[in-house]
Amino acid sequence: MFDSGFGGLTVARALLDLMPDEDLVYVGDTGRYPYGPRDLSEVREFALEITQHLLQNHDVKMVVVACNTASAAALEELQRITPVPVIGVIEPGAAALLDATRNRRVGVIGTVGTIGSGAYQRAVAAHDAGIELSCAACPGFVEFVERGETDSEQVHVLAERLLAPLVDAGIDSLLLGCTHYPFLARTISDVMGRDVVLVDSADATAFRVSDMLRDADSLRDGGDRRGVHRFESSGDVEAFRALGRQLLGPELDEVTAISWPDSATS
Repeated sequence: MFDSGFGGLTVARALLDLMPDEDLVYVGDTGRYPYGPRDLSEVREFALEITQHLLQNHDVKMVVVACNTASAAALEELQRITPVPVIGVIEPGAAALLDATRNRRVGVIGTVGTIGSGAYQRAVAAHDAGIELSCAACPGFVEFVERGETDSEQVHVLAERLLAPLVDAGIDSLLLGCTHYPFLARTISDVMGRDVVLVDSADATAFRVSDMLRDADSLRDGGDRRGVHRFESSGDVEAFRALGRQLLGPELDEVTAISWPDSATS
């Protein structure tokens, strides 16, 4: 599985909890984060490169695109050309959002790239065209999480400004359409109000992965060992280990450095 940085660790945590016997490789592309402001064609190239790395160097049986921006940019192409199943976080998240709503007015927040792609708008409409959907891009949220600032006054002020249109829209359910955003759940809930249900796509994605592996008779039953967990970062590995362990838990112990040939980091 991969993400631009730490956000996908929310999905990794859900996978580890649901399927502790499965081996897991997590690539955090922190050398090139954030993906959100980048052109989607550039993000698509990143996603193809990382997927190829997972196939060639780890012989994976499934790829989880644990990044909303990368899912919006590359999921369909990855599913078409990759010899193993590829799952993103957008469709499972959209389904969970519609299960949560009571008044049929829902919201999605995400990066500029994700919201601008229209991926969530299409996913929600495919499930139920009668839903009233409000979307908001939240530039800056990812950077706060990547710095470990998840409850500062600055992020609260930013959230009040960015989420105001959703408060005004009267939604009752809000999908955190970026895997970084669950780390800001307390701030987001304070701004939206306690009556608004926050939907995290991590659990929905983990259950979808489990169902797909079981249907393919590929779900590991453990046997005499638990799953092996590997973490790789294209940026500062010590910084990734320190913050990643804080966000994920003790499973994140060692981090291996990786690099991409001829890639820009800015």
